[in-house]
Amino acid sequence: MSNEEITLTAGDAEATVQPGNGGRIGGLRIGGVELLRQGERFGCFPMVPWCGRIRDGRFRDGGTVRQMPLNAPPNAIHGTARDGVWKTARTTEDGAVITYDLVEPWPYSGRVTHRIALTPRSLTLSLAVETYESSFPAQVGWHPWFHRNLGGEDVRVDFAPEWQEERGPDHLPTGNRIAPAPGPWDDCFGMPGGVDVTLTWPGQLELKVASREEWVVVYDEQEAAVCVEPQTGPPDGLNTLPRLVTPVEPLEATTTWTWRPLGAL
Repeated sequence: MSNEEITLTAGDAEATVQPGNGGRIGGLRIGGVELLRQGERFGCFPMVPWCGRIRDGRFRDGGTVRQMPLNAPPNAIHGTARDGVWKTARTTEDGAVITYDLVEPWPYSGRVTHRIALTPRSLTLSLAVETYESSFPAQVGWHPWFHRNLGGEDVRVDFAPEWQEERGPDHLPTGNRIAPAPGPWDDCFGMPGGVDVTLTWPGQLELKVASREEWVVVYDEQEAAVCVEPQTGPPDGLNTLPRLVTPVEPLEATTTWTWRPLGAL
């Protein structure tokens, strides 16, 4: 099937899916108002097969050290699938399934499936990484760029993490857990009960980002947007907390965004 942009609709919600641009959600409009920052590198892209930075682009798989391209020197960042062309497997009026076969520079074969389901009040995104050959460490997650401002007051980000990963000067976790500190953030937080972050554009919209996963990166150092990124492990997790994809056990994760208007939308 074609990898042209797919438009999903449900009630007054509209989402666009871009298989040809890294399998990302290109836009999410509620009542005609766009919530995601627009542009080729923005929207909301899946982070596969790792999330955030890998220190020096290197990770160890058993006795083998693997080197990834340093696309955020001196580190590698956000996986390879966001730079790839995905294939469209199925579409309906309010849903889509797209797939991506892992290729070089990732050294293992596998398939990623991204399922997108829209309702009038929610968007559910699900990722699965499968292999039928050798097992390998991996992570998955999502990197949405929400507009800081929808035309009224700036968004407020509310969440209650149990801890914050201490961030070193290289923006990677040091391995220490600290009490959550006030922003601005480019930081990873632990939420053992599952990711639960509420974004509120006062008088306009409330949106909740939820996931069963316990890790979330919050990035709000940019003027135009804020990012709330549920993921299956912390940055550099291929080294510090790898999840194994095996022929009998895929790596799967889901995030659901739910929203409610607060008046203006």
